[in-house]
Amino acid sequence: MSGYPFDALVFAPADVDLSRSPLAGKIDAETYVLGAFNPGMTRLPNGNLLLMVRVAEALRRPVWDGHVHSIRWEDGGYRLDAWPVADVDMADPRHFRLRDAAWKVMALTSLSWLLPVELDGSGREVVAVHYDRAIAPTTSYGCYGVEDARISRVGERWLMTVCVVSPERHGTALYVSDDAMDWRLEGLVLDHQNKDMLIFEGLIGGRYWAQTRPLGEVWFAYPPGSEWRAAPSINLASSPDALHWRPAEKPGIRPHAATAATARMGGGAPPILTEDGWLTLWHGVSPSNPVGVYRTYWSILDRDDPSVTVRTSHDALLEPAPDLTAPLADALYLDGVVFTTGIADAGDHYVVASGEADLACRITHIPKAVFG
Repeated sequence: MSGYPFDALVFAPADVDLSRSPLAGKIDAETYVLGAFNPGMTRLPNGNLLLMVRVAEALRRPVWDGHVHSIRWEDGGYRLDAWPVADVDMADPRHFRLRDAAWKVMALTSLSWLLPVELDGSGREVVAVHYDRAIAPTTSYGCYGVEDARISRVGERWLMTVCVVSPERHGTALYVSDDAMDWRLEGLVLDHQNKDMLIFEGLIGGRYWAQTRPLGEVWFAYPPGSEWRAAPSINLASSPDALHWRPAEKPGIRPHAATAATARMGGGAPPILTEDGWLTLWHGVSPSNPVGVYRTYWSILDRDDPSVTVRTSHDALLEPAPDLTAPLADALYLDGVVFTTGIADAGDHYVVASGEADLACRITHIPKAVFG
């Protein structure tokens, strides 16, 4: 166990009622919940906590007639696409890769949608599951799914970034709400291969700020002896309106050359303002098969210039917790992953929301003294 006052799984695949799924009755195939995980989180006006849970709904039997199938949204409905099994690599249970493509091209074994799950104010108990407020694909640029929500309250509005997946792009879209329950899609805000976008919970110099994480195939080396490693890093961007974003010239949080835990990294929970600066939780990855070991780390950023790190922790704040997923062993297809996606103030501690093993939602109470 982590040693924190409360650390538990609060929502798992068995808690999803697929008869109320946006896909229910709309495809001619049986589905199941591959995972209910990576929940964006915010505090509602009534004091309860809201999780926007990523539900990865997969085909129970994706292979038939010599073909592997995937689900895709198109023109208001859902379609099943088929590829010859001989033409794909199915080593990763989350997707399959086309063998003969000139580039790295893949399709997903599930389609993701967002399910609002209301918890009590402590985050310990589920109060309600709002199937009528579920968010599913509605655009061609998100036809393979809507993933990994992050929610920030800025002033009187809630801003929710999501990763949208399609053959067109792998980008970020923005939803906006006045009450954190009724959401309207504002459209794309970051283009292809830029994800883990976290909007700061407050303005800096009258502008919105966000952490981003662009991906790519090539990285240019730091000079020999540098404390940094060339790899995916957490960048910064600012905006006058939360819709039009300009990359910051100064870098954000970069991988440390001295630790394998930042061989790959990205944003976790939206940065929140504390007395010492912006508290940001992020993930660092150590190489391991098949996807690496994901852990959660933290940094404090300067309140006026978030490119400046005031202090940081090289020890993990959260580790993967196999004891928590042990009761779900029959559904487990991945281990070694904790992926933090939300944080809420709770007085003397923070309520931290994470996805555990790409399978379930984990809530952890972390004393504020930990960050002192």
